[in-house]
Amino acid sequence: MKSKLLAIASCFALVACATEDTAQKQDVEMLKADSSEICTNMGPQTPRDISNLSGKNLMDFAMAPAATEMNLCNIHTHTNAEHKGPGFSVFVNDSDNGGYACNDADSLTAAELTDPFAGKGAHKGVAPGDTIEVHWVHTSCDIEPGEGLGSCLSDTCTDPLLRVETQVFLVVNDPVNALDFTTMDYKGIAANGMHQAGALPTDTGTPVVFRGSTTGPSYTEATCSPMKVTWSVRPQCARVDISSLHKWAEQGNVFNETKSHGVRQLVTAPELLSPIQ
Repeated sequence: MKSKLLAIASCFALVACATEDTAQKQDVEMLKADSSEICTNMGPQTPRDISNLSGKNLMDFAMAPAATEMNLCNIHTHTNAEHKGPGFSVFVNDSDNGGYACNDADSLTAAELTDPFAGKGAHKGVAPGDTIEVHWVHTSCDIEPGEGLGSCLSDTCTDPLLRVETQVFLVVNDPVNALDFTTMDYKGIAANGMHQAGALPTDTGTPVVFRGSTTGPSYTEATCSPMKVTWSVRPQCARVDISSLHKWAEQGNVFNETKSHGVRQLVTAPELLSPIQ
């Protein structure tokens, strides 16, 4: 069972698989829709435009409880935003490194855009001026936080409730005024018996909560994720200091995260979106 879980985690992780063996490719092919265009036989998908509350996918599953009642299992970043929202609505492109940028990304000063690491920082794939979407993944399983989606499962907990707390950031060179990402990391401390991250931003709007799936560039509207996830996406960008991201990678986080990952393009087909209440 453990090996099966790890195989599932490697292909249905929150970030794209680097490689797949033949059996895994066959598993992915089985997820493709009967239609040649969209996975009409799958549950609601992510990412989405959180300003659009409509959706025709009525597959029902239990919403996860608040993150404070669950165990943090993983933290990772994507460059750019996978979701589209009121504060991050500037389309970049439709590649694996596309997605959406914060609305004020073009208004940064020369100082804010200066890279103190000259592109050689420990957290790869991100630079001042970039937008990133950060996922704090939580599970109902009794686990220890760790690397990838596999950390959210166990031999005795193979079908957990999953919740992703999401914040989009504009990366800047500003250690004085921008947020310190290391304060939002896991510190090895459990609160009320639950593994928890540090304090997430509270001034970026009321999170939009909805049913969806896992993300990453290995999925499209024709190749869908089978995972059932409760999403909580804050609608406005915050600013995060580039040095703190590099420090997070350099000091050795428990998630083994040293790069920002690619994006899954926005899901727009109503048949693949859940209605937002």
